[in-house]
Amino acid sequence: MNSAGFFLGTHQPAWLGRLEVPLFVSHRTLRSRRRLPRAQARWALDSGGFTELSLFGGWQTTVSEYVDAVARYAAEVGQLAWASPRDWMCEPVMLARTGRTVADHQALTVDNYCTLRQLVPGLPFIPVLQGWRLGDYLACVDRYTSAGVDLAAVPLVGIGSVCRRQATREIGAIVTELAAAGLRLHGFGVKRRGLADYADSLASADSMAWSFAARRRPALVGCADHINCANCPRYALAWRAAIARDLDGPRQLRLLGGAA
Repeated sequence: MNSAGFFLGTHQPAWLGRLEVPLFVSHRTLRSRRRLPRAQARWALDSGGFTELSLFGGWQTTVSEYVDAVARYAAEVGQLAWASPRDWMCEPVMLARTGRTVADHQALTVDNYCTLRQLVPGLPFIPVLQGWRLGDYLACVDRYTSAGVDLAAVPLVGIGSVCRRQATREIGAIVTELAAAGLRLHGFGVKRRGLADYADSLASADSMAWSFAARRRPALVGCADHINCANCPRYALAWRAAIARDLDGPRQLRLLGGAA
């Protein structure tokens, strides 16, 4: 993966009309806007599933509501590279919240992707693999195969339940194994350490780790209108530039995690 495949996460939908870099924006931040910005660069849509399942223990947004929203974004915002389905994450805290099993979440995720593909084949929904251990993800691949979906033949496959465990070697091994099977993977919420470890096994990734880091620091010099830069495009673009240097530089630099 190089920097062209990196999507900068943002809470601010207005950035779509301002920034000329790939952005990753949540449906939850776009859905209530009467007027939508016109995208200046390609972007990808997060379904907002983690927040929705955390809040309600299940999906409240219906399939038809989500399809209508994504169709609107594609037409009015433009340059939509792809959209996440209404998937079900498999972190233990999420299973506790929903009261379901990993297998349940996988079945619901696969079923939703197949439903979306059948209803609106013209919209760029991607399949997402959910699981926790390597065997779970491989079982999820088998579920897609049984449903008639050849994951090796689609342009991109998301790999979920990743962002909160980047410090472990396990997730790097999972990504490497899936990539070796011929899948073009998108990593959701992959932090800088994760990019250093397994960017070579990803086709693309997104992150808004910059915002969490900025929240703990004083605002940049010259940013007098805010206390911190958690929603600052200047900070975000500088952070993205550092990520781009890591991704486009020598492999040795990436494996060291890039410059501080």
